[in-house]
Amino acid sequence: MQTDFSPADGTTDLQYDQPNDRYVFHHDTDGTATITTTIVHALASIADTDVSQGEFSLYDSVDPDALERIFASKSDGSDRTGGHVAFTALEHEVYVYANGDVIIYPPAETPRTPTRN
Repeated sequence: MQTDFSPADGTTDLQYDQPNDRYVFHHDTDGTATITTTIVHALASIADTDVSQGEFSLYDSVDPDALERIFASKSDGSDRTGGHVAFTALEHEVYVYANGDVIIYPPAETPRTPTRN
């Protein structure tokens, strides 16, 4: 479980939520980075992967152009306020919400087994 990382471009408040074993951040919709760029840089930081060397492409997990269109402003210019998309990238579960929240769960270290009550 990794807890030390640097903030990704276009993110605000990138932090590790230890009780829930997840990384949580908010994409800055007023910034210059696109949502896909923000996600790629966050995943690269979390998974210690160098995106500049071609070690990871978001296309391996989801269509970045479609992701951009899903979360773009509505045709009347207003922001989207509901909905989310979930996908797996670099063995991490990624949840992207219309309000800019992004939650990334690291891969499980050991297989989870159901508990019986």
